[in-house]
Amino acid sequence: MRLLVAAAIVVLVAACKRPESPPVGAAKNTLADSADQILFNARFVITDKGLRRADIDGDTAYFFHDNTLLVMTPLRMKAYSSNGALDGIVTARMGVYDTRLAKLEASGDVVMNSLDGKRLETPFARYDQRLDLISSDSAFYMSEPGRDIRGRGFRTDAGMNSFSVTTLLSSKPGRVTIP
Repeated sequence: MRLLVAAAIVVLVAACKRPESPPVGAAKNTLADSADQILFNARFVITDKGLRRADIDGDTAYFFHDNTLLVMTPLRMKAYSSNGALDGIVTARMGVYDTRLAKLEASGDVVMNSLDGKRLETPFARYDQRLDLISSDSAFYMSEPGRDIRGRGFRTDAGMNSFSVTTLLSSKPGRVTIP
């Protein structure tokens, strides 16, 4: 009889255990939690003294600091030269554009393509609109027909016509065309 009562108590205690409920929401903060505004399928035209310098677009744009800071995911940018011709295309997982400083920071699988076949890959790059300068202190790989360069840190224009390397890691030589 005692054995039967003990077994019944064990069964009752096991049956009284409260099941865990699933979590209601994510435990992490997202950009949408603190953004002033959110825009989907966003597209912006960046101008300088009336001249089109870049088209920037992304699937989602988050606005911060009285709409002076934009975070776009993913980032797609078309850069234009001083005469208005398309210079290059930049893509990245995320871009942060500061309208007060006219600077864009691209991060996450940044890829730059020029119209003459040059391609640059890096995890991070900065674009300064005032100087028409793209730079990074991260590792990069640049390829063009007949030449490959690996290094750390670079400075270039959007068309990758003027390219300087901070630290050269390896290079496969090729022809250099002097305009």
